[in-house]
Amino acid sequence: MRRLACLPFEDLGFARVDHHRAVRTLGPEVVYARGKTPEETAAIVTALLRQGGAPVLVTKADRAHADAVLAVAPGAEWHARSGLLVCRRLEPSEDAGLVLVACAGTSDLPVAEEAWVTAGAFGCRVDKLLDVGVAGAHRLFADTERLQAAAVLVVVAGMEGALPSLVAGLVRAPVIAVPTSVGYGAAFEGLAALLGMLNSCAVGVAVVNIDNGFGAGALAARILAARAVAGRDREGGP
Repeated sequence: MRRLACLPFEDLGFARVDHHRAVRTLGPEVVYARGKTPEETAAIVTALLRQGGAPVLVTKADRAHADAVLAVAPGAEWHARSGLLVCRRLEPSEDAGLVLVACAGTSDLPVAEEAWVTAGAFGCRVDKLLDVGVAGAHRLFADTERLQAAAVLVVVAGMEGALPSLVAGLVRAPVIAVPTSVGYGAAFEGLAALLGMLNSCAVGVAVVNIDNGFGAGALAARILAARAVAGRDREGGP
């Protein structure tokens, strides 16, 4: 009754926390910390944790946000490089699909980490393939078997953003391309990579926004969740 009384949302005065989202979608709403005070962020996390849903995530957080959240959720995982807090995970199923996150260069790691931590928090199995950009494509080709073993691939790159096209030409699984704001002046803070990925000649490439590792990880989890539901429907399961 207490939980039902908070549906469909809980009004904190500065935010209306959408507790009904876990019923409609794959999990509770995710807290975007940028622009929120540490205290506001911690209060929203507290409200979400009270409902028992998972995963509970905070994205684009800084150290002050992390300290405030850790005070109310001491068991939370703080990933400083990507600015991501995992306050509660979704437990993976026995047949959880595999998401592979391929990262072009070390400078892209903050966004790539956001993607693989998000996918893992949503209950996916995760593999990582790092520093395999097109400047040394042989590094990528050396792990073709790992690429082809994944059910969904997230490919993160800045500069000209060519890596997703190269990967998509090697695999049959869907590829989620993530442009990063890494690059010199003409990269226009990720716009060049974004346009390059949107113009991919490879089949099966979808593109999320610049530096949106969270969006890519969450989309990969949704693809696998939809596939699992379809499989159960075919088998006549619950």
